[in-house]
Amino acid sequence: MAAHLDIILMLAALVVLMLGYPVAMVLGGLSVVFAGIGWLLGVFDEALFRAIPLRLFGIMTNPVLIAIPLFVFMGLVLERSRLAADMLDAAARIFRHIPGGLTLSVSFVGMLMAASTGIVGASVVTLGLLALPNLLKNGVSPALAGGSVAAAGTLGQIIPPSIVLIVLGDQISNAWQKAQTDAGNFAPETVSVPDLFAGALFPGVMLVGLFMIYQFFVSRRTVPERIEPTDDEGTVPLISSLRALLPPLFLMVAVLGSILAGVATPSEAASVGAVGALLLAGKRLNRTVLRSVLEESTHLIAMIFLIVIGASIFSLVLRGLGADETIATALAHLPGGTIGALIMVMLILFVLGFFLDFLEITFVVVPLVAPVLLAMPMPDGSQMSPVWLGVLIALNLQTSFLTPPFGLSLFYLRSVAPAELTTATLYRGVVPFIGLQMLALVLVFLFPALATQLPFWLYGS
Repeated sequence: MAAHLDIILMLAALVVLMLGYPVAMVLGGLSVVFAGIGWLLGVFDEALFRAIPLRLFGIMTNPVLIAIPLFVFMGLVLERSRLAADMLDAAARIFRHIPGGLTLSVSFVGMLMAASTGIVGASVVTLGLLALPNLLKNGVSPALAGGSVAAAGTLGQIIPPSIVLIVLGDQISNAWQKAQTDAGNFAPETVSVPDLFAGALFPGVMLVGLFMIYQFFVSRRTVPERIEPTDDEGTVPLISSLRALLPPLFLMVAVLGSILAGVATPSEAASVGAVGALLLAGKRLNRTVLRSVLEESTHLIAMIFLIVIGASIFSLVLRGLGADETIATALAHLPGGTIGALIMVMLILFVLGFFLDFLEITFVVVPLVAPVLLAMPMPDGSQMSPVWLGVLIALNLQTSFLTPPFGLSLFYLRSVAPAELTTATLYRGVVPFIGLQMLALVLVFLFPALATQLPFWLYGS
């Protein structure tokens, strides 16, 4: 039993998490219990616990993670001030002459919201309240309408500046440095969050394109030929629509562009974005709205960092119990070498996405498997690109928001959906979009340049 205590801890954590207990408490609590058991059995060095205060201090002072509270605040300001509603209305007018124009506008605005909020829950609820009734009123089938809204809301997972990419970038950076250090390179090359932002940009836009192509062809067969605009006027000048779209779009481009150009760090760009969102909101951001934004921001930020702290303790105890060696041995003996190991990890992450959310997987599974994968040689003898691996994981984890029974986007949308969109219809509607997400994953897997070319152009690495 002592030799397999690491495996027992991983399985126990997965089971308890699936039962619905708080993530941070599960990770931290089980870690302490199993560390005590391991110490009694002589397989865990209690001196490792002395590293916990330093690890926690490092988390709270990590300049990369400081960007998370600012991006959360920026996104909630744009959402609560109804700037997102204006963008959706403007996009619906622009696309109104195209078959399925409303569904296309949902994906388009979902992309814009992804580049501003980075919060899947906020995007899904906003689109569900604003777009879903209008889609159903204009003859879009409930399955297509529900699937379009749920899928568009998940774009905040892959399109930078995404909170998911910030968290994942920090984990991939640590894994990359560990893999190089274990290989004897004591001056390791670094991989940063801007690298992952650049790597995810092309795949994210490609995924939006896949969504819109599917919606266009399905709508030609199932939606009335002309979709009416969302207002009662029938026509609205193009300049009015652009006036609603351009200011938020300029803010998003400025924030992301400053990060990719190296002009600002993610935390600096996030602070500028937060101030810019306040300026755009203007008088709409009254005391009541600002209070709700601050309360929700505090809640989300506290939840994220509490999970980070619990996961840090969990990974420390797992490594102390020898999980690194167990996973490395298991992956090394899979058929197909490094590619076989990567495919197996992708399959495991996809299955876990049915039951766990992205934070749990990012902080529990990624720190265990990423260093092992990055240390394994590719078939041509080169090292695996950490940016490529990070983008593959991000695309994979995006499906966790749509896969039943615990897909968070499904829960968010169901809470605001009209009665005619049943749970079964919603599940049926998201299946094609899950397939498109997997298609995007396969394309990036087969053509790594989709993820690695832009970072190479920008940073030469």
